[in-house]
Amino acid sequence: MAKRYWLMKSEAAVFSIDDLARDGKTHWEGVRNYQARNIMRDEMRVGDLVLYYHSNSDPTGVAGMARVCRTGYPDHTAFDAKSRYFDPKSVKDTPTWIMVDIEFVEKFAAVASLQDLKVNARLDGMIVIKRGMRLSVQPVDKKHFDEVCKMGKTR
Repeated sequence: MAKRYWLMKSEAAVFSIDDLARDGKTHWEGVRNYQARNIMRDEMRVGDLVLYYHSNSDPTGVAGMARVCRTGYPDHTAFDAKSRYFDPKSVKDTPTWIMVDIEFVEKFAAVASLQDLKVNARLDGMIVIKRGMRLSVQPVDKKHFDEVCKMGKTR
């Protein structure tokens, strides 16, 4: 199966690209959107590359690159009543929520800001720049992935 490309959003204050670089890898828990869950459960594969996007930061944008290192498995935070991601409707035998593991690949020289992504004509059609698109896990075309990487590495 061919390598696929994704964009995953995290608030920089919660878990930034620097945190991922320090830890080496992490599990991507707490996704509570069915479309994003389905992507992680059904489509992400080990080796797929990820644009690591900082949301609610200054600037908002792509801060680096990661790689999927473990395919989807039950999100244990859904079963933990003390977790902010607890879901009393999710049960261990038939879990509702899924997570994947990602590993650090690189931090970009500078964030490829959302503002810069929006004005780059080569990124026309990229999901993250569409008005109202708030999905935290989304597919990215290879041509868009390559262009964003170029933007982040050359700043």
